[in-house]
Amino acid sequence: MVQAAALPRNEVGIETAVGILQQKFGDRLQTGQAIREQHGHTTTWIENQSPDAVVYPHSTEEVSEIVQTCAQHKVPVIAFGTGTSLEGHVNAPAGGISVDMMQMNKVLAVHASDLDCVVQPGVTREDLNTYLRDQGLFFPIDPGANASLGGMAATRASGTNAVRYGTMKDNVLSLEAVMPDGQIIRTGHRAKKSSAGYDLARLLIGAEGTLGIITEITLRLQGIPEAITSARCSFSTVDAACQAVMMTIQYGVPVARIELLDEMSVKAANAYSGLSLPETPLLLLEFHGSDAGAAEQAETFGQIAEEFGGTDFAATSTTEERNKLWQARHDMYWASLQLRPGARGISTDVCVPISRLAECVTATREKAEDLGLLAPIVGHVGDGNFHTLLLIDMDNPDEVTKADGFVGWLNDLAISMDGTCTGEHGIGQGKRPYLVKELGSAVHFMAAIKQALDPDNIMNPGKILPGSEP
Repeated sequence: MVQAAALPRNEVGIETAVGILQQKFGDRLQTGQAIREQHGHTTTWIENQSPDAVVYPHSTEEVSEIVQTCAQHKVPVIAFGTGTSLEGHVNAPAGGISVDMMQMNKVLAVHASDLDCVVQPGVTREDLNTYLRDQGLFFPIDPGANASLGGMAATRASGTNAVRYGTMKDNVLSLEAVMPDGQIIRTGHRAKKSSAGYDLARLLIGAEGTLGIITEITLRLQGIPEAITSARCSFSTVDAACQAVMMTIQYGVPVARIELLDEMSVKAANAYSGLSLPETPLLLLEFHGSDAGAAEQAETFGQIAEEFGGTDFAATSTTEERNKLWQARHDMYWASLQLRPGARGISTDVCVPISRLAECVTATREKAEDLGLLAPIVGHVGDGNFHTLLLIDMDNPDEVTKADGFVGWLNDLAISMDGTCTGEHGIGQGKRPYLVKELGSAVHFMAAIKQALDPDNIMNPGKILPGSEP
């Protein structure tokens, strides 16, 4: 597998910066091994690379102080949220300071009449929606994990609702950020659109902390729908399920969620979440609107599914039943691990145009079977994005080699279909080898931007760009 190589360390600078920050932050700076390992944590196969210290700021000004100190001594700075990323984003390959943003967790303002709010980066998506509930509003981006909104912006997260509501780049109005020299900038205000200068917000969204640390976010909100209807439908093959997805999108049904589980994933969900679904490929859907509108959308999908052999179609507007289905979907990572106890889960994602979805998913299943790999598939298939979780015995070199080849093959396949090597996981460390394959010479211009803003490469080094060493 792709290994996270260690980068050269600035030992003197790190020691000096840790000492200065210890004096400023006291017990809000920690150097214990367990804490440091937690902040190099990754939920996938990439080796843990711990920072030298973890500091917990309470304000933008404190983040600025941290970055200024690190910039002065050329010490790496890695922003940390909830640690749910999958491609080694929070590792510290050159050591340095992990800036844990989770104590900056206030909802600063809600402007209900304008459908927006202002939050600190440590607010999680679940906390925000709990805060908003009595105002009839919600924030729709749902990556599954209860991620921090700062981390979601930094990785350009999306998730189950993206087919209707878009991704983080579509739902952020403006940002406040601390740049590599410690300066604090704002990328805009609360206006719903602007033609004023370069779009720095979109530059920072998805930059994975390599250009700056996000310290405040102004978000678009949505009104809670009058009615929500969920539906499920089983199919004889993954291809048939994908064909139904394609027809639903092309027909213009305003579906809010449309998720695929292959038969292995359904089996895992049944066992882990106590469900009794038919163990064949499954689509889970959700429709938002008025009572009549949501019901009509579900009925239309049912008719489309029938054309592709869909069976056991069922729709419900009962909150308890809806939540049970979607909680099972969100628990799929942990459920899938139970298919092979003791195996390591290597999660990878790609995204292709919706017209190539059935072909790509079918080829992926066939390739995994040919290699003898256990690889359940789930996906936000309404926008052509799906995830494959390889369940690998990491002590078996043959399996590891096969998995390595499979991941490379899948990324190449998606790119060849005019798709992307990652729909939402991001590049981090794990997907760096595929970025040039996908974007070619555009990567040189990314590197030029990085060099211009962060000439000493202290902001999350070793991520995204190939060869980004200090």
